[in-house]
Amino acid sequence: MGAYKYIKESFQQSYKERSEAMKNRLMQWNSESTLIRIEKPTNIARAREIGYKDKQGVVIVRARVRKGLSKRAKPRGGRKPSKSGRFFARRKSMQSIAEDRASARFTNCEVVNSYYAGEDGKNRYYEVILVDRASPSVSSDPIYSRVIGMKGRAFRGLTSSGKKHRGLVGKSEGTDVSRPSVRAVQRAGS
Repeated sequence: MGAYKYIKESFQQSYKERSEAMKNRLMQWNSESTLIRIEKPTNIARAREIGYKDKQGVVIVRARVRKGLSKRAKPRGGRKPSKSGRFFARRKSMQSIAEDRASARFTNCEVVNSYYAGEDGKNRYYEVILVDRASPSVSSDPIYSRVIGMKGRAFRGLTSSGKKHRGLVGKSEGTDVSRPSVRAVQRAGS
């Protein structure tokens, strides 16, 4: 894994040092639209680790997600509820939200995985790997053919970040309420 190791280290180093190239890249990303299709992944080593292959039918999308708490709409008319906080924590991770948005925009594609690409003071950027369901090179690939069989992976929490926010990463004691799902355990208990 010689070259990819050094590519990964250089990407991490440029982000930690906040190099000029990284700052310029983040400023450019901020001026672009929320979801944008890109030709090649920014961090090729990380993309290859999580399932990217440079072949026809594989698409990379950069997604921008606003940082901070989520905002609830103001109560309309009547008395304000006593415990009506307007800001609340998201139930999903920002990475899962980025995957959902990419999946909703590119309806003919299925999400394989995603990875962190950078952040500034206001936004966080993720690069999402998608595969085209209709592409013959994707359907002939043994790994991607399994992925296109699972329709709506991102929405159902079947990607790696989705499994993480569903609590399915651990397999030891204390995770018994996470399987098959939190709601299924609650229904069975009541």
